[in-house]
Formats: sequence, structure tokens, C-alpha cells
Amino acid sequence: MSIQTPPTLSQETQVMLDCLRQAVTKTLDRKRRLGQYAVLWSGGAPIAVGEDAPVQLTTRTVSQD
Repeated sequence: MSIQTPPTLSQETQVMLDCLRQAVTKTLDRKRRLGQYAVLWSGGAPIAVGEDAPVQLTTRTVSQD
């Protein structure tokens, strides 16, 4: 049995990853404040969250991955 360690990211890659995470966080927050639904990927399938989400995409529950 071997223990795998996550790869070390370069400083440039880490900056890009942080920027993408910030953009997604801001976008999801804006959609929430506007009352729009968002489509997320959970358990190998898309799900919609939000008050106006389509019923066919809300039947699954969100897992905390």
C-alpha cells in the first residue's frame, strides 16, 4: 500500500486556481441574491439548486463532497 500525496502546484498555477475559485464563488452568490437557480455536479449527475430550479433537476439531493 502506498500513500499518494497531492501534487505541489506552482505559484502561477495556485494564483490561477484561486482566481477561478473566487470567480465561481462570486457568480454563485450573485445568482443566489438574484433568485436564480444554479446547476451543480453531484454524484456523477447534474442537479439544480434554487427556488426556481427545474423540477427534473431537483429530484437529487446535494452531497457535501
